Amino acid sequence: MTNVLVAYFSASGVTKGVAEKIADENGYDIFEIVPQEIYTPADLDWTDKNSRSTKEMNDKAFRPPIAKTCDVSTYDTVAIGFPVWWYTAPTIINTFIESVNLTGKSIKLFCTSGGSGIDKCVSDLQGTYPELNFTKGMRFMGDVSKAREWIEDE
Repeated sequence: MTNVLVAYFSASGVTKGVAEKIADENGYDIFEIVPQEIYTPADLDWTDKNSRSTKEMNDKAFRPPIAKTCDVSTYDTVAIGFPVWWYTAPTIINTFIESVNLTGKSIKLFCTSGGSGIDKCVSDLQGTYPELNFTKGMRFMGDVSKAREWIEDE
């Protein structure tokens, strides 16, 4: 078995629940990616062109500050979870990726979404960080029974 860290960002609690289930059911360590400034419901209003999340997602260079980072040096695999925003990973995921050294690690991306898949999220992050080892991602809708097989499959 590989040494696994489940790192996740959750704006509404859905991704948090999935990440905690994955970590708890498989004995993995867990780390929450917390924004320095917590998102309010108004910040998350995707129908408002002036909401914080809309502005962040429209600026591909923007990196929302995170409250703290973690040491990933002892992990072989880092599973990074997030809700899908605007058909891709929220920019705070870029902040996390840039705050830790993921070189040589197997990176497993997972998302929660009512309709969007993970493939565009993975390809967008692979394009931004071509030096990193992103593998096939997974979308979870609550059932995490396939998580261990997916995470530990090299």
